Amino acid sequence: MSRYRKSGPRLHRHCETCYNRRCKASIEVSVSCMVINCRLLCGASFHLCKEDEHSLLCPNEKVPCINAHYGCPFTMCRSRLAKHLEVCPASIICCSMEWSRWPVQNPDAPLYPNLLKELHEQESLDLSMALRDQKHLCARLKMRNCFPELMEEREEEPTSVEEEYDEEAAAGRGAVPNGIHVNEHEGSVLLNGPSKSCEKAMNENEVLNGDIDKEKYNLFEKMFSKEKGGCKQAEALKTEEKKGRKTPSVTKPQDAFVEPKNEEANAPSVDVSKSGLAPWQDGVLERLGQEVKPREFNMYIVHHGRMLISFGQMDACTPRERDFVYGSLEPIPVQTLRSFKVPTSYKQKRIQLREFKARVMTEHKCVGTSDESTASEEDGWEMDEMFATLLCYAETEIRGHKISEMVPTDGLYVDIATQTYNFATAPFKYNASLTEVTADMDLKLHLELDTETATLRHNKFTSAFSFTCGHFFRRDEFASHFKNVHLDIQSCMSGWFEQRCPLAYLGCTFSQRRLQPATQRAKVFYNQDHSIFTLTPEVPACLQNNSPNISEKAHVKYEDSLSNLPFEVLHHIAAYLDSFTLSQLALVSRLFRDICATLLQERGMVAFKWRKKSYSHGGARWKPTIVWEFSTLFSKVENWCIGDTPSMAEHLQNCPFYQTELKTEPFALTNMSDIKEKGRNNLVSLFMGHK
Repeated sequence: MSRYRKSGPRLHRHCETCYNRRCKASIEVSVSCMVINCRLLCGASFHLCKEDEHSLLCPNEKVPCINAHYGCPFTMCRSRLAKHLEVCPASIICCSMEWSRWPVQNPDAPLYPNLLKELHEQESLDLSMALRDQKHLCARLKMRNCFPELMEEREEEPTSVEEEYDEEAAAGRGAVPNGIHVNEHEGSVLLNGPSKSCEKAMNENEVLNGDIDKEKYNLFEKMFSKEKGGCKQAEALKTEEKKGRKTPSVTKPQDAFVEPKNEEANAPSVDVSKSGLAPWQDGVLERLGQEVKPREFNMYIVHHGRMLISFGQMDACTPRERDFVYGSLEPIPVQTLRSFKVPTSYKQKRIQLREFKARVMTEHKCVGTSDESTASEEDGWEMDEMFATLLCYAETEIRGHKISEMVPTDGLYVDIATQTYNFATAPFKYNASLTEVTADMDLKLHLELDTETATLRHNKFTSAFSFTCGHFFRRDEFASHFKNVHLDIQSCMSGWFEQRCPLAYLGCTFSQRRLQPATQRAKVFYNQDHSIFTLTPEVPACLQNNSPNISEKAHVKYEDSLSNLPFEVLHHIAAYLDSFTLSQLALVSRLFRDICATLLQERGMVAFKWRKKSYSHGGARWKPTIVWEFSTLFSKVENWCIGDTPSMAEHLQNCPFYQTELKTEPFALTNMSDIKEKGRNNLVSLFMGHK
């Protein structure tokens, strides 16, 4: 509430406990004040000092919408906030409708290839939805979950320690010009940050005969030159201050620091072995524990742990003598006790009840499908990646385990099996999805045309074959979307809304849509690009301009006659369109985009679109952007009626798969082939013969 008004002055002593609308207390300074009526005419009366407090409760006070932080631009009286939420553009709902679609048993059945051949000629609703679900399913299925043995090795990413070194090197280069620090005592060039050879030496971690490798020492010396050189420079400056003079530091080019060994011997040596914090100096951990905080001490161990181990400052692991748990333990001999007895309630399975004499002699041997794969490779047979992957996921969903997983049969026996796969595209990349693997293959339908809304076979939340709607709508649009799309169309897809030929299992692709809106003539289509249902009205033939006598110039002249109408007329026409049509109309031209923009606050919705912003130093941050858009809702349909579609019997008369078989000769019924009698038998003689 503090965002609306600032806290006012303190109430008077009398006014703080007075709630009488007809208070007649005398007006005194710091005691009481006059009684006034609300300036916004809400009917309330109160003391003058309570005016700011009343503004926080006044129903006629102008306040922003409670969704103002989410992009709603409206300001209204406080009494209208609840009613405004029904049409608030920032109050949006995500549709959570779910359905399941299982893999087909035979993708090469006659119906599915025929449907894909006529995909562009006849767009059926169930086929379009199945292809959409198959596209989304393949995009989210990872190959490594089913075939970990057929994956390529994952590329190693740089460790966090190396990244920290890079950051330290960048910080050091920023402190010294050109990333070079000069140590005038030693007469050498010391670079800030580790080199590649230094990192290679750090990873080796080898010390020969207990002595430190000289090359490795020089590389580590360069890495910590900034810290070591800074200590020497500080001591040199302190010595010069005592003498009463100050010598500035000198920066020279890289090629100028090659001095003879005699000068190096004459240079004054500064002993910093007991004061520095480099990993190669003795007692560095003890000094760090006394001088720095525990947090900085832990960061030092994380960054320089490998070097501390290399120089013997710390152990890679706790020795057994100093371990408080395992230091005093002695090995105990392992004793194997075979006390298991078969319970009396155990019953052998039927396969194990055979007599011993009738059994075939067997031997224990590890076998698998790899023996059979050799013959299949010679024949050139390869498995379908999509069919095998969907089969593995379906096995996990229905049976609760993967294919060829170890399964206990009873208290004594366990079934162990293996499965060998022969894929043409193997091995797969580590993060490869089913879409990437099957990108160059021919389109096949691997999911069923029918869907399940309620199922008891698996958990929908963790199922790979569960699909959600996921579209966003305004609060006043959600009821219409759920009724028309999910209850009327999707749940009545097979048989009622769209009817297929009874001989579809033989390969017939004929289908017809029986239902249409009762108030207008329109057809329902499925848009795979947006994964939504659309309602397209049927334009009468008299309104279509199909006259061939119109010249080409005249056709071009009146082709965009709609744009020549006044802006107010176009705005009035656009107000009758549904939300999805408005979103498509805004893509036509700038004029129609401006017209649709005037309807955004009334018909559109506002939401946050999160975008990831990366920075030069490697960090990233998600930032929201307020975006206005229209939903995917089509015109509301109250009732549906059966259209003027012909009966399915008329199609069966001409269906190429409807072939009648006329029997002209007598044929035997069931169980009559064994009866050999000369005369013609009837039912009475058959029954009399069995007596």
